[in-house]
Amino acid sequence: MPVYDFKNAANTKKPFECTYTTFASNTDFTSPEHPILVIDNHEHQWEHHATGIFSNPNKQTSFEFNTDTGVSTGDILKIDSRFVSLIRWLGENRVNVRMTGENQEDGYAVYQIREIAFGGGSKLSAEDGFLQFMIERLLSSNAPAETPADEDAAEDGDSMKITSLTTISDFLTCAGRTLPDNIQLWARRNLAVARSNEVTPEEKRHAQRALSIMLNIQWKSNYFESIDPVEARRILDEELFGMERVKQRIIETIIQINRTHTLPAYGILLCGPAGTGKSQIAYLVAKILKLPWTTLDMSSINDAEQLTGSSRIYSNAKPGIIMEAFNIAGESNLVFIINELDKACAGNGGGNPADVLLTLLDNLGFTDNYMECLIPTVGVYPIATANDKENISAPLLSRFAVIDIPDYTFEEKKTIFSRFSLPKVLKRMGLHKEECVVLDDGLDAVIEIFQNTTGIRDLEQAAEHIAAHALYQIEVNHVKEMRFDEQMVRALFH
Repeated sequence: MPVYDFKNAANTKKPFECTYTTFASNTDFTSPEHPILVIDNHEHQWEHHATGIFSNPNKQTSFEFNTDTGVSTGDILKIDSRFVSLIRWLGENRVNVRMTGENQEDGYAVYQIREIAFGGGSKLSAEDGFLQFMIERLLSSNAPAETPADEDAAEDGDSMKITSLTTISDFLTCAGRTLPDNIQLWARRNLAVARSNEVTPEEKRHAQRALSIMLNIQWKSNYFESIDPVEARRILDEELFGMERVKQRIIETIIQINRTHTLPAYGILLCGPAGTGKSQIAYLVAKILKLPWTTLDMSSINDAEQLTGSSRIYSNAKPGIIMEAFNIAGESNLVFIINELDKACAGNGGGNPADVLLTLLDNLGFTDNYMECLIPTVGVYPIATANDKENISAPLLSRFAVIDIPDYTFEEKKTIFSRFSLPKVLKRMGLHKEECVVLDDGLDAVIEIFQNTTGIRDLEQAAEHIAAHALYQIEVNHVKEMRFDEQMVRALFH
């Protein structure tokens, strides 16, 4: 793109031409080496922090610096292609900004831009963190966002919410391309409805609410960064005793992600007796994947509309649980923990919730009745739990890699109680381990008392009871320590 002489342009009245070129960047952070834009500094070495306004890049591609001697201008030489619309928007609305940059041989590399509160700009959206929100959203459009490299970047722009029609419109102008194609088109249509005088106030309200929900979600790509399998194994070993088959399956999933950089085609179904740690395993997987998570408790869902939302024709219409999960997470890549999949019922006349789950699990997209738009689900990783897989329909079961979790043996329960359950309770109560000791015969008595129960929940409650009794004796009767033998344990749980 040719560089145009602005001084001569004023005399010839020819249309201005862009002085800048664009460059493609896939970095999720900014730095002097990875700037947002570069400004000409051959005549002036600009300050590390500079204030001023952008001249409209459609007419004059420069930045007007506020200096001690007045206003000086510097031509924009190049811009990260993701930020062209945002810089144009700042220029058109003459929003006052403060830039952070570094003078380099090829120009002043700007890597942070912040709005100056209320600084005379004509746009309300320039206030309340909108600019920082936009920059963070644009950076995350190609890759997951990380902590900004510059220590000055203390603002958390993405904590704000897009709610007003002005902000919604400005978002679409500046970052509409960060949305999936079908959602871009959907958003433009809904914005037209929200602004229309030919529809009812109820329709306008629903359209604006739906837009606010949709635009506050970061619609990320289905590319996943590699995960350290050694660190993943450490996390699993810290939280889970035994379960080598389960741990192996999780590590295999991680290796697969590292090779393909996409999620596996199938989720995980954890089947086993109550209390064996199925939900805990699901939370650990979400932690290892570094994804937000949400839960769907199928035992409490008896109507498909709870999942799919209600149509906007009703005044009390609202999105379904699945769409709300995206909204709360704030991004499209997340772990869905589906508890008690075997209790997904046929519904009470409002459709089958199990059938709705199939559309979510197929990763072909999910349609919410309130949003009236196909929601991408390629970044959703489902992890389900069930007590009895025989009660799960064949179509649902075929969407999962099934991992059976057997109950713990007598010896495993002893190890879990002594190495995990009791120390955790003592730490929470502020007791030292020598203040509450369960002797070997006392430990055998605890396990024997609860031998007919599945899982370890009863053991955790037993540890709580023993520790609480020890704390009482220490605080009230002023004993130095409690040592529980078989007789004391049996008397305590009699």
